[in-house]
Amino acid sequence: AKEDSQNNGFCWACEKANFRCNVARTPEAALECFKEKHHDLVIIDHRHSRYFDAESLCREVLLIYFYLNGFVDLFGVCCCRPDREEASVMPLIKSGFNRRYVENANMMACYNELLQLERGEVLAQFKLRACNAIFTALEQSQEAIEITNEDQVIQEWQGIYYAKKKNGDSVQQNVKITPVIGQGGKHKDRRKGSLDVRSTTSRGSDGSSQRRHSSMARIHSMTIEAPITKVINIINAAQESSPMPVAEALDRVLEILRTTELYSPQLGTKEEDPHTNDLVGGLMTDGLRRLSGNEYIFAAKQPHLPSHLAMPLSLNDIPPHVAQTMENEDSWDFDIFNLETACLKRPLTYLGLKIFSRFGVCEFLSCPEATLRSWLQGIEANYHSTNSYHNSSHAADVLHATAYFLCKERVKQSLEQIDEVAALIAATVHDVDHPGRTNSFLCNAGSELAILYNDTAVLESHHAALAFQITTRDDKCNIFRNMERNEYRTLRQAIIDMVLATEMTKHFEHVNKFVNSINKPLAALEENGSVKGILTSPDNRILVKRMLIKCADISNPCRPLELCIEWAGRISEEYFAQTDEEKRQSLPVVMPVFDRNTCSIPKSQISFIDYFITDMFDAWDAFADLPNLMQHLDNNFKYWKGLDERKLHSLRPPPE
Repeated sequence: AKEDSQNNGFCWACEKANFRCNVARTPEAALECFKEKHHDLVIIDHRHSRYFDAESLCREVLLIYFYLNGFVDLFGVCCCRPDREEASVMPLIKSGFNRRYVENANMMACYNELLQLERGEVLAQFKLRACNAIFTALEQSQEAIEITNEDQVIQEWQGIYYAKKKNGDSVQQNVKITPVIGQGGKHKDRRKGSLDVRSTTSRGSDGSSQRRHSSMARIHSMTIEAPITKVINIINAAQESSPMPVAEALDRVLEILRTTELYSPQLGTKEEDPHTNDLVGGLMTDGLRRLSGNEYIFAAKQPHLPSHLAMPLSLNDIPPHVAQTMENEDSWDFDIFNLETACLKRPLTYLGLKIFSRFGVCEFLSCPEATLRSWLQGIEANYHSTNSYHNSSHAADVLHATAYFLCKERVKQSLEQIDEVAALIAATVHDVDHPGRTNSFLCNAGSELAILYNDTAVLESHHAALAFQITTRDDKCNIFRNMERNEYRTLRQAIIDMVLATEMTKHFEHVNKFVNSINKPLAALEENGSVKGILTSPDNRILVKRMLIKCADISNPCRPLELCIEWAGRISEEYFAQTDEEKRQSLPVVMPVFDRNTCSIPKSQISFIDYFITDMFDAWDAFADLPNLMQHLDNNFKYWKGLDERKLHSLRPPPE
């Protein structure tokens, strides 16, 4: 009721025993505090009856406890003045108290009382709760239940419980129980459902059942726990003490978290925008899996190696007119089509030699420049010059964008040299041997590649695998030959990961992970914290590399307008050719809007920018600082919008 020596004695004792303690002066404050904190031990002052009725308050506390938990195992102590004649404790017990403490303000007496309560009655109550949890679990599973503290340590005692199977056989259950009160008396909130109940093993009467349960025991006793499991457990625990609206909202959260594609949006249909629908269907799915009987044969053929590999040239041997077109290759406005014309549609070797030299790739790989030249020629020879878009000019364009991004300050802070080398190699090989058809087409056509890769990331898997086949098949072009084994494995894994990241089915997953793991934490720390830890963590370096090559791969809308228009015409022609072939082969037409007779190229570009480009480059710009690219993107979008508003379907307006 008021602060005095007895009050101070118990407060000191709680502090010494490392118990968390709250003091309330009125019944109302006590009930509110108990509702919020869910204490394990309640001490009620019975010495000042004129302030409040201790027995009534005890009954109210017990009612709250039962309402919150569905059972009563709370321990209550009544603090009383010493009576001249020893009175019966029965009225106190009937009110719900477990113990009577005669007034004694000596601090050590208070401390000893708390220790005895903890190690006696309170500990017993915790064990009873554990037993209740065990029996509930055993009723459901017939498997042994292991109960541990939060550190997964079994500490105290174990026993054996015999359960009955449905057929009446007796089944021995090994039961291990740890009290949820920690060593040293450090109490935490232990309400219903807070115990960690794990199934470990059960014994069947037959040998096969015993072997099966023995295997399950090893699985369930593993200490490996996925982060998402920890998140779900935390939410489950939070639900126990949450109001109904919050608990229902957490149920919806759990339902979402249990899906497999946490970072991929649920793509709804947009009947008013067939261009977006077709782009999503054609680029982000593996097709309709419907075969027509006349399967399209695209075989995993042997890589082509040019005959002139034996006489590689060096960087100094590049013809002057080709070298002149590459003078500004470090600028974003570099014109890849001028280089394409100057070197007769084989720009990858020449641009690769210059960019790889600028980044010191040969020195890092410990390979001669002649080997690099042979490798570039071998990779470029396996790009299809007959493709209007996915040819070596596209690879050179992606390599150029990758090199440009690698020079941005924030990117340089994030990546090491092995990451830079991996990015340049991945950009070079990311579309090697591309047939000019989408994954959806190959899956629908039952191509050999689709069968080989189980209709999953078909082209990207083929590009990565073929690149290493070409590289390691001939020592003359094996740029990895002199690398130390572990460093080679690290580099190889990074290259493969980046090539696979260009698959569009994972587009939104990669972008959302980048935003949530890098953009948002950086924004929170930039004003008053160090960002180095975020930039250089291994997981975030992987996200940066994936985002880098994704942006480089589809950066055409961010190029200067004339380059953007040329690329738009080339990709449209490739999609037109696919639609033509789908109709000839009676295959499902995965992108019907790309019919060369009816397609609006401005509409297709608007949809592509709206759906795929804007959000991704907003995130990349926030990280790498790319104002010139964002200005080009804005100008190009306005250009396509202007054509569309004039109902034009072509790349350019008609001449005046």
